Amino acid sequence: MLTRRNFTLSMGAFVSAGTAIACPVPSPVGNTHSVLMLNAGCGDPDTPNVFEPALLRINPGDTVTFLATDAGHNSASKRGMIPEGAEPWNGAVDQELTVEFRVPGIYGHICVPHYEWGMVGVIVVGDDLHNLKAAKKVRHPGTARKIFRTLLKELEA
Repeated sequence: MLTRRNFTLSMGAFVSAGTAIACPVPSPVGNTHSVLMLNAGCGDPDTPNVFEPALLRINPGDTVTFLATDAGHNSASKRGMIPEGAEPWNGAVDQELTVEFRVPGIYGHICVPHYEWGMVGVIVVGDDLHNLKAAKKVRHPGTARKIFRTLLKELEA
């Protein structure tokens, strides 16, 4: 399993006095993208349980690999926040998961153990935001509500 320590060392990151460790997301390779599942935000250790990046834009047919960088996380599609005809997913905790996105639209995803605490993300496939209105209507508990609202509002800009 790829740990934050191993990932950070492999990326050549370093720590200086008073500076949080940066955890850059691996660059896309062809049509494959990566999302880190982390215990704390990159460069912001005060933000717990995050996907990095929280908002990802990709093309139809691209794949996303959710990397189990820190323990205790998974990625699962959020019911009501994926386009009609798209396949839902629910990865196992502590396991890497690769998902292919064929249907254009907005995909909301969550970490099941940390959903209420706001570990959520959005993947936009193509330029088609046809399901934005439906995604905005989905109700969320706790901090997830605020973070989804912020991410979806960013798509309107």
